[in-house]
Amino acid sequence: MEMVIPTREKGTGRRRTMTKAFKVAKREYLAQVRTKGFVIGLLVAPIFMSGSGLAFALLEDKVDTRDKRIAVVDYSGLVNDVVLEAAEAYNGSVVYEEETGKKVRPAHLIEIVDPGDRDPDELSLELSDRIRSDDLHGFVVISEGILHQWVDGQPDSIAYFAESAALDPVRNWLGNAINNHLRRLRVVEAGIDEGLFGDLFDWVNPIALGLVTEDVETGEIGGAQRTSELDAILVPIIMMMLLFLMMMMGAMPQLQAVMEEKSMRIAEVIIGSVKPFDFMMGKLIGGVSVSLTAAGFYVLVAIIGLPQLGVGEYIPWHLLPWFFAYVIISIFMYGALLAALGSACNDLAEAQSITFPAMVPMMLPMFILMPVIQNPESGFATGVSLFPPFTPLLMMARQATPGGVPACS
Repeated sequence: MEMVIPTREKGTGRRRTMTKAFKVAKREYLAQVRTKGFVIGLLVAPIFMSGSGLAFALLEDKVDTRDKRIAVVDYSGLVNDVVLEAAEAYNGSVVYEEETGKKVRPAHLIEIVDPGDRDPDELSLELSDRIRSDDLHGFVVISEGILHQWVDGQPDSIAYFAESAALDPVRNWLGNAINNHLRRLRVVEAGIDEGLFGDLFDWVNPIALGLVTEDVETGEIGGAQRTSELDAILVPIIMMMLLFLMMMMGAMPQLQAVMEEKSMRIAEVIIGSVKPFDFMMGKLIGGVSVSLTAAGFYVLVAIIGLPQLGVGEYIPWHLLPWFFAYVIISIFMYGALLAALGSACNDLAEAQSITFPAMVPMMLPMFILMPVIQNPESGFATGVSLFPPFTPLLMMARQATPGGVPACS
């Protein structure tokens, strides 16, 4: 009698493997998406991620409108009148809204201090004490040789003193007013009639434009499009931060989920009917599904909401396919790493201690974001974006810049 050995059709085992993996993925996906925490996180996470920008927008009109008294100590005797005139022009143009008359900016009140024969250090100490007692906002000291500050080989200066002098807008306002006047004095001293000045000191800001293009079919040359800071900085940052958020939602939970199932012996029960590879693959697919759900929600909200706000032209349509591709790649890469780390942990404390080191590769691209955005085709940007842990985030940022990244170079 001839023995008949049962055979399995080719591909049947592979299909069963994928079926079990997808069942695990379905379980992981529903376990996360059905929770209130997922819904709350979906709504709250963008607020936390863009907290500084929202705070700036909400507090933009919350300006301290208390008048600022500024003392001027002019050892040169050249700029007292100019500062007074500049303050009068400022107070008459920007302090009050023209339509409502509401005060929206602090007025600049100038106090001229005659230094006389007083010791400069003692005078500066006295004025500093007045700042500490809230009698002054700040004071400026103009050196004697400020008109030609390099005559003696040592530069004379305009020194501004305040509690937060480096960030104080009064410093820039004083510097502009004083320097414009000094330029005029130097031109007059050179023998040029002041009546010929005209627009000699007018400042013309360069317009930011993209590249001129040519229509391939008609040969017609099209005008360059005007660009802005939103194109150059904000769009890459938003796309990168949104991708980072997806990684936090889809990959980070893998560490704790695997650790908990291992410590509670749930994994042993599941592995009794599912191979370890199917089990881990299912968890990764579940994490990717969660991230894609969240990403789809945010993209849909942006597509509907941004045109309503009048900024629909900033939607990077050409980047959306790449964005979803990077979501899938990054979740698989980081999710596998974090799941492996979770399988090595025995308790919650151990998992928590390893969470921050596991996040470091995700966070490091944030620290080098600006050099990459400013010059996305540099050797540095290319090199760091080819380092696998950094690739999804930095490539997303590079492709979101106005010039983008060429397919080959």
